[in-house]
Amino acid sequence: MAADPHDDADAHDAAHDPEHSHLGAMDLRVRALETVLAQKGYIDPAALDALIDTYQTRIGPRNGARVVARAWADADYRAWLLRDATAAIAALGYSGRQGEHMVVVENTPARHNLVVCTLCSCYPWPVLGLPPTWYKSAPYRARAVRDPRGVLADFGVTLPDETEIRVWDSTAEVRYLVLPRRPAGTEALSEDELAALVTRDSMIGTGLARSAAAAAVR
Repeated sequence: MAADPHDDADAHDAAHDPEHSHLGAMDLRVRALETVLAQKGYIDPAALDALIDTYQTRIGPRNGARVVARAWADADYRAWLLRDATAAIAALGYSGRQGEHMVVVENTPARHNLVVCTLCSCYPWPVLGLPPTWYKSAPYRARAVRDPRGVLADFGVTLPDETEIRVWDSTAEVRYLVLPRRPAGTEALSEDELAALVTRDSMIGTGLARSAAAAAVR
């Protein structure tokens, strides 16, 4: 298991956007403001939670799912994506802040990739939407590097002992997206059908793509 691209915390810290270095304090301020607004009746916490969930788990990840589906279906696009992810992703219309410098890492039978941001929560918003709460948590950031197999087990992912797990450390300079393995038996599926098999967690590395059978019963 190797953490990439930095070997020490100082180098990583220098590569992070300063605004992300104070994410903990910002979170507290946002929560305090949300509480005040809710108490005054200006916002409905339940509606706000639903809105955040929509962007976090549905709208954002759908972009990434389309990127993955295109790579599964088009070998030339897959090669481009692995060579120059920023350009290949932008060609599908997904670019902007938090996605300026993208790198795509491919899962294979021999290697499984896992993405983390060890000091804050750098995350590719254009393709994955808002980062989930657990991605920003200190336990995930610490354990992903120290005990990646344990983290994967917590998410219900068990890999063969011989499968290498490589951990990629996102920064403000580079954001990573995992290209999950294509499920077996999906050769006849369209890109839209393939995209339905791609989950947010599979593009972070904490999950796997859905099987065609599992998707059929959803």
